[in-house]
Amino acid sequence: MVSYVSVLLYGVGGIVVAGMALLVAFQEKLVYVPVLPGLTKSYPITPARLRLVYEDVWLRSSDGIRLHSWFIKLFPECRDIAHRLEMVRIMLQRLQCNVFMLSYRGYGASDGYPSQHGIINDAQAALDHLSQRTDIDTDRIVVFGRSLGGAVGSVLTKNNPDKVAALILENTFTSILDMAGVLLPFLKWVIGGPGTKGPKILNFLVRSPWSTIDIIGQVKQPILFLSGLQDEMVPPSHMQMLYAKAAARNRQCIFVEFPTGMHMDTWLSGGDHYWRTIQQFFEKHVPKTGYDIG
Repeated sequence: MVSYVSVLLYGVGGIVVAGMALLVAFQEKLVYVPVLPGLTKSYPITPARLRLVYEDVWLRSSDGIRLHSWFIKLFPECRDIAHRLEMVRIMLQRLQCNVFMLSYRGYGASDGYPSQHGIINDAQAALDHLSQRTDIDTDRIVVFGRSLGGAVGSVLTKNNPDKVAALILENTFTSILDMAGVLLPFLKWVIGGPGTKGPKILNFLVRSPWSTIDIIGQVKQPILFLSGLQDEMVPPSHMQMLYAKAAARNRQCIFVEFPTGMHMDTWLSGGDHYWRTIQQFFEKHVPKTGYDIG
């Protein structure tokens, strides 16, 4: 007769095996979300719908993947990417900057399929394009990244100290290894980043680790951390850990919390305080009248 202990062990083992199978088969779908629920991959709204002046910019990543971007220009009449365009409109008004929005491979109208190595190449192609433009101040390029974009932006900023003036991170995770334990809690004892307990025997299964916690301490430029305390996807503690790691080596770090901010709406719920925080960061670390945000 099989003991209850044996049944329990078999059950736990089955759950772990099932979790491993999910991790192997569907991890890209957990990490990369080219299409938000309820939206289409094509752009139903372009900057023109909001009367914004923009260019469709087509780039080639280093491995030949064709990428689509919008370069949204600040223009005098404007003083008075699709689901983010309302934020961009306010950004143009409040910060008086140009905005460059890149669709990673597999996102929007860009070709290819997402991967960590590929997306790093895509971001580099975008920065190289901006650095060669003659209609912007290339000494004042600021990288802004939310969630996965923060992981991408951290790598890009670290790799380009001569091209990026400052970095803004909003609701970004420490690593996908740590997020695996958040998304699949029953795996948290066998997978995780350097700050987690347990044997971490499944770390090798993660194809896109995006270990921002290992990168952020190497960023020498000023960093602004914007943390929504009601983030329903990334635990706010991740942002606190990123700030602690960065501030230990970089005295140009600022951490600001927004009590009602959720993962995607911190800019909205933060209201005037949100935009004043960024404006003051610019005035201190990237002074002048114009900025270019990627």
